[in-house]
Amino acid sequence: MAAEKWVYMVTAQTPTNIAVIKYWGKRDEVRILPVNDSISVTLDPDHLCTVTTVAVSPSFDRDRMWLNGKEISLSGSRYQNCLREIRGRAGDVEDKEKGVKIEKKDWEKLHLHIASHNNFPTAAGLASSAAGFACLVFSLAKLMNVDEDASHLSAIARQGSGSACRSLFGGFVKWEMGSKEDGSDSVAVQLADEKHWNDLVIIIAVVSSRQKETSSTSGMRESVETSLLLQHRAKEVVPKRTLQMEEAIKNRDFASFTQLSCADSNQFHAVCLDTSPPIFYMNDTSHRIISLVEKWNRSEGTPQVAYTFDAGPNAVLIARNRKVAVQLLQGLLYYFPPKSETDMKSYVVGDNSILKEAGLDGANSVENLQPPPEIKDNIGSQDQKGEVSYFICTKPGRGPVVLPDQTQALLDPETGLPK
Repeated sequence: MAAEKWVYMVTAQTPTNIAVIKYWGKRDEVRILPVNDSISVTLDPDHLCTVTTVAVSPSFDRDRMWLNGKEISLSGSRYQNCLREIRGRAGDVEDKEKGVKIEKKDWEKLHLHIASHNNFPTAAGLASSAAGFACLVFSLAKLMNVDEDASHLSAIARQGSGSACRSLFGGFVKWEMGSKEDGSDSVAVQLADEKHWNDLVIIIAVVSSRQKETSSTSGMRESVETSLLLQHRAKEVVPKRTLQMEEAIKNRDFASFTQLSCADSNQFHAVCLDTSPPIFYMNDTSHRIISLVEKWNRSEGTPQVAYTFDAGPNAVLIARNRKVAVQLLQGLLYYFPPKSETDMKSYVVGDNSILKEAGLDGANSVENLQPPPEIKDNIGSQDQKGEVSYFICTKPGRGPVVLPDQTQALLDPETGLPK
């Protein structure tokens, strides 16, 4: 290892994902091994992602990490497990231009600086830990020249956050629960890439961006210990449902995809209610959104929109195509209009070109919306301002990538400290 004071860095971007067959419950808390398989859709990283810069230098005196600009401790077992596993697989690295030469054995002695930023709220039920740990593992693997494929890396990311293993792929992803005690076969595999079903449009209603009262970790532990429904779900329901969902994705069968997604989301929240003490992740606004979608789907005769809720009140709504997404957004904005002083472009973010298609790019356009004709009975009037913080319009997206542009790095290339 050369003695010069160099800083060697890699920056990567990783998407988040939303499960349509839910992971809820661990059979091994330390290795983070689940009680059932799960399936997810990776969301477009242009709209929801984590960017992480990792740096190594002989001048660093300890491992340090900054999350969204604030220094955090790396002493937790989840970070330590990921760092240990990646260091153990590190290879030789040479960058002649920078005068960097690191041999495999040097990685045990070298310290790291890590800076990570989410472009969406942390710990609010939008899978920020999934994107975060996936990005940490992916960027470190690139920095340390780790010769492992994405499935092998997913088994490391899983030890940081279970659902992180699914963020190492784009498109549609299955986390196989595995059966081995050491967890070596509990890995993610890609079912189909993001281009396979590119008609789908996803609208997320961010009902609350506050941190949730019951973390997923403690919620799962309590469900495993007290919910009989969880035992039944893991043993009897999910194995069949997973096979059906794989078929629905393969065949782009939206009716089956919707039925399975909605049923699995509702059963997951039923497990939460069946836990002692009961866990409430959804709220009244979440329930009103479900009612809106259910009534619309029934009135159309064939499903137009699937819904799914993770461990939080935010609704993830998957529309079968762009035309349906435009109608969905109009209905959502009729029932959940922005506060009067809100700029529409900050109320509908992500791919907000949909606003123009929905005729909603003007100042007074929301007031002119008509109630959706197919919903005869009232699910609430236009007095629900402020119930939804904002909407994100996105679509299925690609997996992690390295960002070669140094201007996107979160650490200074000279000092290795946050910019």
